[in-house]
Amino acid sequence: MYFKQADIFWGMSKDFVAEIMKPAITESHKKGKLLFRAGSPANHFYILIKGNVKLTIGEDGHAVYIVSKAGEAFGWSSLIDRDVYSATAECSNPTNLLKFERQKLQKVLENDSENGLIFFKRLSMILGNRLLQSYDMISSALRSELTTSFGTGQVLVSDATEL
Repeated sequence: MYFKQADIFWGMSKDFVAEIMKPAITESHKKGKLLFRAGSPANHFYILIKGNVKLTIGEDGHAVYIVSKAGEAFGWSSLIDRDVYSATAECSNPTNLLKFERQKLQKVLENDSENGLIFFKRLSMILGNRLLQSYDMISSALRSELTTSFGTGQVLVSDATEL
């Protein structure tokens, strides 16, 4: 399996990546396939090969992120000793992905601490970028709630917005 350098494996040795890939399972899913629910046991880590996976939170299924680029990772709860997933993952269209069993992947990461550290740095960068995108979405939503009144200099704030 080949991913461009900008993915989670960038900067790691080829031997280490080959070791990670050994226990990987390639799966294909149809649109609408639920991979996991928020609150369900976090037993797998995933890397997208092709397709889209919608990550949602809350009972109403509010989309927080769309995994859409080959090499993107999700299901990170399984790697940081969380017992359950923090979001729900559903295939938005036909999707191919790599699925890693939690304990097998953790063993590979622990056996090569140098490359394991690089892996977790890359994972942290991915999650940090998603957090920044979330901040932008929240900020945009708040700005859309504010409207300047025409020429008076006053700012009208909707009742739903707290400042």
